[in-house]
Formats: sequence, C-alpha cells, structure tokens
Amino acid sequence: APKKKQKDRENEEERTNEMTVVDDEFVPTVSLTLYETDFDKFVSKLGEAYEKYGFVILENHGVAQTEIERAFQLSKHFFEDLSQEEKEKYHLPGKAGARGFTAFGRETAKGATKSDLKEFWHLGRDLPKGHKFEKFMLPNLEVDEVEGFTTSAKHIFYALDELGNRVLQALAVYLKQDRHFFDDKVDEGNSILRIIHYPPIAEESAGHVRAGAHEDINLITLLLGADEGGLQILRKDGKWLDVNPAPGCVTCNIGDMLQRLTNHVLPSTTHRVVNPPKERAHIPRFSMPYFLHPNPDYVIETLESCISNDRPNRYPEPISSDDYLQERLMEIKLK
Repeated sequence: APKKKQKDRENEEERTNEMTVVDDEFVPTVSLTLYETDFDKFVSKLGEAYEKYGFVILENHGVAQTEIERAFQLSKHFFEDLSQEEKEKYHLPGKAGARGFTAFGRETAKGATKSDLKEFWHLGRDLPKGHKFEKFMLPNLEVDEVEGFTTSAKHIFYALDELGNRVLQALAVYLKQDRHFFDDKVDEGNSILRIIHYPPIAEESAGHVRAGAHEDINLITLLLGADEGGLQILRKDGKWLDVNPAPGCVTCNIGDMLQRLTNHVLPSTTHRVVNPPKERAHIPRFSMPYFLHPNPDYVIETLESCISNDRPNRYPEPISSDDYLQERLMEIKLK
C-alpha cells in the first residue's frame, strides 16, 4: 500500500506539472462526410482514435457555423451584460445545477480542493407534460433579458444530439454491436448542453484553473469552442497534449459511462482547461460542451463483446445510468 500511495502521489505531481506538455502529436481529425460515403472507414478511423486518445476532432459535422456563432454571441450577451442579480434569478437551489444558471466558483473537479474559474448555463431535453422521465429532467428555463438565447441554445442542443447519434452508430459497429444498438437507449437521454463562460483571470485566482483535471460522466461529449485554446488531455505516459481543433470543428470524447459499458476498450481520458498565458489572461473564453447521456432507466451492463480472458469484466455489478449520475454529481460538489 505505501508503494501505491507513493505512485499515486507521483502521478498526481505528473498530472499537475504544467511543463510536461508535448507538441509532437495531434488528436486525429475525422470528417463526417465519411459517415455518408464510407461508413466502414468512418467506423475504423473513429474507433482507432478513441482507443488511443479517448478524443477525436470532427469536421464537416453539419452543425451550421452561423448557428454556432449566433449561440456564442447570445451567450456572451447573457454572461457579460446581465448583472449578477439578473443571472442569479435563474439559479435553481437544490437541483444540482441541472437547469439554468450556476455561479462562478461553484463546481470543483473530482478530487480537487479549489473550484473551477467558470460560470455556466444548463439546458436539457424538452419533455411533454406527464412524461415518464419528468422526475429525472426538469423543465428548461426561458431567459427573458436576452432575446433568442433559449431558442438558439435549443437549436445547438438538438443539432449536437443528432451528431452524437451518428458517432454512437459508428461506435456500436466498432464494438461488434448492431449499428442501431444505442438508438433506443439515448432517444430520451438526460443530456445537457452546458454553455460555459470563463471570465478574465484575476490576480487573486492563484491555484485555481479554468477547469481542473477531470473525466466526463456521460457516454460521449461533443464540444464547441475548443479552438479558443487551453484544452489539454492526459496521455497514457502522463504527459499533457494540447487539443487544437480548427475553427468550427467539434471535439468529441468518451465519458465514464461508455468506458464502463465497454470495459475500458474505449477510454475516458482525463482532460483540463489550463489558464492562458499572462498576456491573454484578460480575454474571456466561451465553450459549449454537449454531454450525451443515456435514458435515465438504462442499465449500464458491460458488453459481452468487450469481455475476454485478457480483459476480465471490471464491473460485474450493473448500475442504472441515473444512479451513476447522482453518485458523480456529489463528487463534483454540484449536489
């Protein structure tokens, strides 16, 4: 045990060491045109990238650039032009930040002691009244002060949901399942669009980072805005790798639920958003991750195709996706 503790400490030092960033390799970029023209190639390119990095950059993804720019513009208006008091009226106490506004400094990465330097807005799936998942998914909040904010965010939510479904179809085939394996497991998923504002870095923020090293909870995450810089992933050798997608691309990574379902065939990679260099500390950063979740009643049970003598089942006990989510929300201090 002391050896393990020492190893854990060394790993932690490696993880937090700002200097061990490599620049001799890149997270692969895959074009969605392959989805239509050569699905098998799309499957193999995605699968290989995910097995190695847990991350991939998607281009030609079909989410209109004009819509993306509009969503960012309206988000900037919400976070920068509204007073704290106006924003706070959209905070829902005791709801784990599931909808509406979460203030600066509230969320903390799992295992970290200092909070992240960000504030954010959460929007989820609209459900008809009386839907069986109503108790899991709160209604969305409408922002009165910024015209078009909610409509624009909803457009991005459903565009990324559709893109995520295409990625999952490819991953299903890669995992030796039917192409439509995930379709009925995510069609009413408890997914979240998070609109994040990282304000300019203040002098007194020493020791805090924009987003501490963490893994995502969900199946896959589709991220807009990573082209602003700062996103890094932890390689298997303990060094950090910058993720620098071309403008307008979507960065897509594996979350812990999919890692668990696939018995770590597809890894959920540790990542963080580091603070900018001093000369850029005055510039705010905006991003929009879409956390694609399964339906709340979906039971995460290791896929048979991902179990072998060389890879015994790490998770013999199945767990419902909602139970898993609630456990993790407590760990990141949102609950």
